Amino acid sequence: MADYSTAYGGLSLELFSLSVFAFTIPAVIFAGISKGGFGSGVAFASASILALVLDPGVALGLMLPLLMLIDVSSLPAYWRKWDWSAAKVLLIGGIPGTLLGALFYAWADPDAIRLIIGLVAVLFVAWQGAQKSGLIRLGATKFGQKTGLTAGVVLGFTSFVSHAGGPAAAVYLLGQGLQKTTYQATTVLVFWAVNLFKSGFYAGMGIFTKETLLMDLALAPFAILGTWLGIKAHHKVPESVFFAITYVALTITGLKLIWDALT
Repeated sequence: MADYSTAYGGLSLELFSLSVFAFTIPAVIFAGISKGGFGSGVAFASASILALVLDPGVALGLMLPLLMLIDVSSLPAYWRKWDWSAAKVLLIGGIPGTLLGALFYAWADPDAIRLIIGLVAVLFVAWQGAQKSGLIRLGATKFGQKTGLTAGVVLGFTSFVSHAGGPAAAVYLLGQGLQKTTYQATTVLVFWAVNLFKSGFYAGMGIFTKETLLMDLALAPFAILGTWLGIKAHHKVPESVFFAITYVALTITGLKLIWDALT
């Protein structure tokens, strides 16, 4: 599935070109800010953006080591502030979900992956809109373990094929009524473990390559920078501002990926 150049806007973008770095650097910083300070729910926007200019398999392989670096960089700030009972339920469900994601990835072609990434992006924005309008209310009723296990399966699957496990985790964790920092710490723990688990499959399936790993080395400082900014912003920046910008970006990139997959 790896293709280290792709057509975009009439240009041929090589993996190590300035044009690709123009997309990857902001995307990686954004992922760090999201995972470091805002619950990981929209960090998958980075993979969505990169899938616009790279083969989706390359985008996924490029982002995972950086997401893992962000996870490790975030852990000290939230150490033992998580809700272990909620995290455990998600992690148990995440194991079969990850296996299903690996099976789907092995079967799917690049356009199927683009379609999944695009649909997740658009549906996530629609879900958030339904919550804001009051059509869906989370937190009023505490979800049980069955809901958590289901969310974990969805988390594992969407995390594997699009790095988009955040929305599924959010549905369950918001239903637990967790305090802001406890919620953030729980997502950091869950995705550190899930990303570590799926990295073995990525390596075995050839999703990681020498080229993507070399580019990860160049992008690592920006991942750490984004994480630091996210941790600082956790207590200072209104979530409404951060998420409003993110939802616009997700809608545009999601619709573009769906269009590319279907045409």
